[in-house]
Amino acid sequence: MKKNHYLRRLGALRHRMASGAPAPCDASWIIQPENRRYLSGFEAEDTHFPESSGSLLINRNRSLLVTDSRYTLQAEHEAPQFEIMTLKQDLADALPAWVTDMGTRTLGFEQDYLTWELHRRLNERLQALSPSVDLIPLNGLVEEMREVKEPEEIRALEAAADLISDVLDEIVDRLRPGMTEKEIAWEIEGLARERGAEGLSFPPIVASGPNSALPHAVPTDRRLSKNEPVILDLGARLNGYCSDMTRTIFLGEPSPDFKTIYRTVRSAQLAALKEVCPLVESTHLDAQARNLISEAGFGAYFGHGLGHGVGLAVHERPRLGHRNPVKLQKGTVFTIEPGIYVPGKGGVRLEEMVVIEDSGPRILTRNDRFYDF
Repeated sequence: MKKNHYLRRLGALRHRMASGAPAPCDASWIIQPENRRYLSGFEAEDTHFPESSGSLLINRNRSLLVTDSRYTLQAEHEAPQFEIMTLKQDLADALPAWVTDMGTRTLGFEQDYLTWELHRRLNERLQALSPSVDLIPLNGLVEEMREVKEPEEIRALEAAADLISDVLDEIVDRLRPGMTEKEIAWEIEGLARERGAEGLSFPPIVASGPNSALPHAVPTDRRLSKNEPVILDLGARLNGYCSDMTRTIFLGEPSPDFKTIYRTVRSAQLAALKEVCPLVESTHLDAQARNLISEAGFGAYFGHGLGHGVGLAVHERPRLGHRNPVKLQKGTVFTIEPGIYVPGKGGVRLEEMVVIEDSGPRILTRNDRFYDF
């Protein structure tokens, strides 16, 4: 992304902060890695939840990127529009001075990505200031901004989808009875890396036979057998953006029951895709698939939502389920992934990544590994 993209995003954030939506604050503290990258271009990754490679402090006049000496040079290169502040002490001890210097009285923070211990320590120090500084939850302010993708983001998502579509094609061609789920998962990662992926969007799901009844199965040493379902759920990251797709494959001729299940899932997916258009409600799309699956007698076996947003994170807003309706805007990228999972028997899930355009959905995961049972 070019520098002006980040300046535009900072401008949009400042406008929202000034308008008091969704929370009134005169500075924002951004610690969630994807939000940090979205606003600054700083690409350093956090190795695990409590450890942060950096955070942003933003008010209407200044933009600070707080990091430590491991990342100072990287931050200066990747986020030239930010003042780079290198930590020389604990974050909870250093932050109050910078917050005070920025004239802050209310500091918005990302409540879904802050540990209770850090919140406690920081709040104690901020309240001891004169005048004191109040911590205010941002309530998904930046996540909401990320829902509608810019053209450059859509191109990045399309490239990530192209990459994983090619990987899936090659993996399906390699599938043989006797291979283990773990072997296939390892090959998925290797092929994605060979094609230039920065990494996987998530650990691949390879679930065969009865294991396919587990929506988020972990690959095991189980060997593939003929005629049973194999769920392949995989995604890759490219230029920071994720892809996500699922196909269910049969090594041979599935049973009549599984043909019915597969046909039902595919019909449900197509029914939902047919309704995708600007301003459609998320719950409406979910209902198209869920009602069809229920009418076929499998309603008890479809327990998760229809889909989720995809972007810098593989699971992000919006969420497509039967609760909490949201109007889906043009430029939103999300998945359509109905499934049926019968305990002890197996399951089928089919997933496409789509972007909403004026004329309806454009499918980004260009892969035709579907059956016509």
